[in-house]
Amino acid sequence: MELWCTEKQTENLSLSFRLKETLRREKTAYQDLAVVDTLPYGRMLLLDGCVMTSEADEFVYHEMITHVPLFTHPCPRRALVIGGGDGGAIREILKHPSVEEAVLVEIDARVIEASKQFLPAISSALADPRCRVVVEDGIKHVKTARGRYDVIISDSTDPIGPAVGLFTEEFYRNVREALTEDGVFAAQTESPFLHARLIADVQRRIGAAFPITRLYLAAIPTYPSGLWSFTLGSKRHDPLQPRPCELETRYYTSALHRGAFQLPRFVEALAVAGEANGRPVGEAEAPRGGSGG
Repeated sequence: MELWCTEKQTENLSLSFRLKETLRREKTAYQDLAVVDTLPYGRMLLLDGCVMTSEADEFVYHEMITHVPLFTHPCPRRALVIGGGDGGAIREILKHPSVEEAVLVEIDARVIEASKQFLPAISSALADPRCRVVVEDGIKHVKTARGRYDVIISDSTDPIGPAVGLFTEEFYRNVREALTEDGVFAAQTESPFLHARLIADVQRRIGAAFPITRLYLAAIPTYPSGLWSFTLGSKRHDPLQPRPCELETRYYTSALHRGAFQLPRFVEALAVAGEANGRPVGEAEAPRGGSGG
């Protein structure tokens, strides 16, 4: 008998994975959590039926959400990750020798525990002495962290349920205040094929909080459409002028850093206009579920 896991990415689009086995399935206080072992992508963490990370392609997402803002900043010492309980963003942040402290704020402790048990290659840096794990609401955390961080990363799931607040203009203003005078912020901002209106709205909201706002892209096979966007907000430093990379990476390079901001015309229109004109490219669907990947 063949076992398959299907993620319903939109009302009209699904992605299926053939399974070796289900390693964990539980209902946490916030969401449905599952860890499965798949034939095409290895072990995979799902929240509310949506893929958060997989062993095969997680390096793309985690390198691009972290190294782009970190190499934009001249000397990052303190970094904050909101969400990202799998620990992949922390792992990449701690590759930077200047970083003295990396704080992970994750609302769901069960995500952290499952990742430590079943995804050790992704979560290993959570044991690093420079890492501090805080189990609480990231929205609440940034409200009380004035001028504390050089880099803040919103490694949230889609804007559904508890994660909705991580996509608001109020949240981005609080992030700005939690950053140092030359701080840099980055967030995942969904697929330009499937969530164009959301991307345009986020561009406008982050642009209202930061003088420098830029959209960039990466290819992530297990995420809806395979083309994923990130938005960077900076108080002072232009991400088009990064420091050179001397780290061991699998996806990120200094040349790719600059190239990621060279957008296809239909994506550039979202970034420039700050709004979607008419029906988005692809399907005008609501984002997926989940609240803490």
